[in-house]
Amino acid sequence: MIRARLQSIYRYPVKGLSPEPLARVRLEPGEPLPADRKYAIENGPSGFDPAAPAHVSKTRFLMLMFNERLAALDTRYDDATHTLVIRRDGRELARGDLSTREGRLSVEAFFRRYLPAELRGAPKLLQADGHSFSNVAPKVVSIINLASVGALEAVVGVPLDPLRFRGNIYLEGWPAWHEFDLVGQEIAIGGARLTVAKRILRCAATDVEPGTGIRDLDIPAALMKTYGHADCGIYAQVIAGGEVAVGDTVSR
Repeated sequence: MIRARLQSIYRYPVKGLSPEPLARVRLEPGEPLPADRKYAIENGPSGFDPAAPAHVSKTRFLMLMFNERLAALDTRYDDATHTLVIRRDGRELARGDLSTREGRLSVEAFFRRYLPAELRGAPKLLQADGHSFSNVAPKVVSIINLASVGALEAVVGVPLDPLRFRGNIYLEGWPAWHEFDLVGQEIAIGGARLTVAKRILRCAATDVEPGTGIRDLDIPAALMKTYGHADCGIYAQVIAGGEVAVGDTVSR
């Protein structure tokens, strides 16, 4: 297999909100990145039961596919204090300790004010121990090949921020679309081993420009027209835990 380099790592503590860069992280077997999609914001009754957590369709939550204004927010989550801070244009708009009822109510009240026309019911912060609000039921790590983003950039004719694809791990060194050849195979990243499970089918969330909340492109349509599919990136499942860090080599 062609070697690659781990260029960047991101987690998304709250589904649909800001990516947070990490220099290093420890991956555990059968788990996503720690705190990745730990929380979601219910958009009307979702049927999610924190006492018996199970996968629920992403359409039940606030997310970029439908709620592009989320991308204009700058959010940060602190693990030690469980505090989510929401800013826009450098100004703090809300904060709350998500481990407390008062903190959750404060954040929920912000989203009632921020997205009134897009709500199907009262927004509610959801969390359950050990659960990740991923777009897919298995617990996965999402991997983006930067050369594939570059190839797509040439297709659409404008620069593409790779964060449109909301990946956990961004790699450089593979040829464009090489990642699709690895489905069903094992790869090593730093001290961890993963099995590549499937390609990632892209939705309208990738049409939204990070940082602005502007829906300026149609990425799935561009992929389909040029390549005959709407896929970009791969999901992988951790089979042997270990630390991974920016700069690590990716190999077999």
